[in-house]
Amino acid sequence: MSQVLLSLYRKYAADRLRGFERMENPGYCSGSFDGLHHPSDDDDDDMVDIAGATLDFSSTDDVPPLSSGGYEEYSSSSRAAGMNGNGPAKLVDPLEDPVPGLGTYEDFNTIDWVREKSKDRDRHREITKKSRQSTVALLHSVSDAFSGWLLMLLVGLMSGALAGGIDIAAHWLTDMKDGVCLIGFWFNHEHCCWTSNETTFQERDRCPQWQSWGELITGTSEGAFAYIMNYLMYIFWALLFSFLAVTLVRAFAPYACGSGIPEIKTILSGFIIRGYLGKWTLIIKTITLVLAVSSGLSLGKEGPLVHVACCCANILCHLFTKYRKNEAKRREVLSAAAAVGVSVAFGAPIGGVLFSLEEVSYYFPLKTLWRSFFAALVAAFTLRSINPFGNSRLVLFYVEFHAPWHLVELAPFVLLGIFGGLWGALFIKANIAWCRIRKSTRLGHYPVTEVLVVAALTALLAYPNSYTRMSGAELISELFNDCSLLDSSQLCGYKQPTNTSETGVGNSLADRPAGEGLYTALWQLALALIFKMMITVITFGMKVPSGLFIPSMAVGAIAGRLLGVGMEQLAYYNHDWLIFKGWCSPGADCITPGLYAMVGAAACLGGVTRMTVSLVVIMFELTGGLEYIVPLMAATMTSKWVADAFGREGIYEAHIRLNGYPFLEPKEEFEHSSLAVDVMRPRRSDPALAVLTQEGMTVGEVETLVESTHYSGFPVVVSQESQRLVGFVLRRDLLISIDNARKRQEGIVSASQVVFTEHAPAQAPEAPPPLRLRGIMDLSPFTVTDHTPMDITVDIFRKLGLRQCLVTHNGRLLGIITKKDILKHMAQIANRDPDSILFN
Repeated sequence: MSQVLLSLYRKYAADRLRGFERMENPGYCSGSFDGLHHPSDDDDDDMVDIAGATLDFSSTDDVPPLSSGGYEEYSSSSRAAGMNGNGPAKLVDPLEDPVPGLGTYEDFNTIDWVREKSKDRDRHREITKKSRQSTVALLHSVSDAFSGWLLMLLVGLMSGALAGGIDIAAHWLTDMKDGVCLIGFWFNHEHCCWTSNETTFQERDRCPQWQSWGELITGTSEGAFAYIMNYLMYIFWALLFSFLAVTLVRAFAPYACGSGIPEIKTILSGFIIRGYLGKWTLIIKTITLVLAVSSGLSLGKEGPLVHVACCCANILCHLFTKYRKNEAKRREVLSAAAAVGVSVAFGAPIGGVLFSLEEVSYYFPLKTLWRSFFAALVAAFTLRSINPFGNSRLVLFYVEFHAPWHLVELAPFVLLGIFGGLWGALFIKANIAWCRIRKSTRLGHYPVTEVLVVAALTALLAYPNSYTRMSGAELISELFNDCSLLDSSQLCGYKQPTNTSETGVGNSLADRPAGEGLYTALWQLALALIFKMMITVITFGMKVPSGLFIPSMAVGAIAGRLLGVGMEQLAYYNHDWLIFKGWCSPGADCITPGLYAMVGAAACLGGVTRMTVSLVVIMFELTGGLEYIVPLMAATMTSKWVADAFGREGIYEAHIRLNGYPFLEPKEEFEHSSLAVDVMRPRRSDPALAVLTQEGMTVGEVETLVESTHYSGFPVVVSQESQRLVGFVLRRDLLISIDNARKRQEGIVSASQVVFTEHAPAQAPEAPPPLRLRGIMDLSPFTVTDHTPMDITVDIFRKLGLRQCLVTHNGRLLGIITKKDILKHMAQIANRDPDSILFN
């Protein structure tokens, strides 16, 4: 144990380069993305723009295909960036004379968390030291300390403004499918009728200023012809919006499709996907999210808003040096941005912070918690100032239930939790199976056709049913509603009380027998439940922005409302039963069906995502129902337990595994009794490990070794015979340093010796000068012995964010273990295909 702690201390104290990954290179398909953007060293898409890559939706991948890029692709871009003219004839040490490009990462590689944190500590020490020397340096130190809070302020303001604009635009386009406002086409239905004095109580949504398409075309709002015209126009707008969404995504920003949360989780764990958080992705995702939500597809905007907020944060990071040049610091900002995304999606700032902590973030220090809270607060305040919901409230579904819940009702709440868990497990298996079909068949070659077919099918089946025709948020709001004397909804179609003794307290009503309107609504809701459950499976994962929160909540809310009405009628007709005696007397308001809808929504969302604490907080912030935390907790925990019985992966983890991302799930336990020697490479049948010697190799030999392999790094040993470990050097740093030395150091040729020792060895007078590369070598690479248990090794990888560790025996190098090796080993243990892990 002391050896491990000593190695940890040495690792954190050293600011060196290290890394090793073996990347497969499946390549990109046709359809160049180059014309969109030409990156430079100081570009705001430096981390996240696709350089020289091509993407095409004809690929069968469920997400845009990812590639590590080849050596040839790298040499034409990064080499040119690092070379700057001819320099003086001297020995160049990269440590003393920094070379542009050293210490950076290639696309689809994992960052070195330890090195990045060490770099930041060294930078902070330097600033602190200089701050004691002059007033200017002191002011610079203060501004550096304040820059994190300023960045959080900007992220909150930008994300809140974008979310408000998305909400307003989506509401307007959703209403446009039904009709148009005559006094201004830019008004949605609600705004159009606000100032009208000709609305009636029974038809409060009808006003002369707003006309349906059937009424506008036929001149009347009644009759079969007007209904058919409305039907056709609804399908037309749905197809138009979905076509524009998928076309824009395909043409300008392929990474703008999907939810974004699986990729955000992977990026926060240290993986680099250039272009995923760039400005093109932000612009296209913002526009197409509005179009996709407005098309009526069974999707939500909550997951994509997390992606939008992270794009804002990544772009704004380039305004601040300490975040632009440090990948670990940037991921702290992205963790806070994930909280901002949920804050503006639901109006739930506290729930957003907990969501980032529980579900998304890989590294979440206390400082990030405070800044996440501040950023979520700013974003929520900005959204409240815009007031996109028009109700002067921040919450999306404000509820005001008049009857308290009773202990007996915990049984149906738990029943809803069981339903949510079963639905979550079923949905994950069905959706992943459908995505595999999309990847492995010709269906994946035609994303535009797929989106149009699903949109047409959704519109065709949704329009006849008023509960599927309305938007997901509107449906949930309707289901959460507690019926009162002023409600004209079909869900409140009870038989009216014959005397005043049957009325409840205040504006609420006592439990009443169901009327004809309620029975009609229940049948429509049952059909809507089946429709939503089936259509959501094939919608999530298409090439348009698609969130899962609202569709999952809608399924649970429908199921909860059906159960709530059933319980209400059971209590009304059987109030003398033992379970109702003492708390549900005749004429009392005992059961609140809207509460059951709220609990059902939380249960289904928990079953799909496996969230617990953050989900409960989001739900009570979302509805304002603080006194219903216990029912929400009971349903959420039951849902998670039931869903975990069928598989411990949530939907986001399942999509991460489907796409082959290198993500070590922190919640997953490693229970196999294997050792490091069982997992390391090379295996017995493999070629010997490619290594560099600390002296004796020429520049030409090093270049030949690098070009003949695809490894991302090489161990440095004393000699080929002893194999005593000296350090580790990255492929990228090696190539940049050699090319830079050829430009700046006279006499460096292929016959020059490459030296990793502190002092260059003696050479013949006529020999070319040596190339000293000790400065780019990691002198303290993390090592484990061949008999280290794999459960400890996996734990080390998770907690330190390692990319690789070297395996030794009595100081002699035996092999190497990368994150990809661990993931493949875990896949084999779980009887999964190890080749599904594409990246390291």
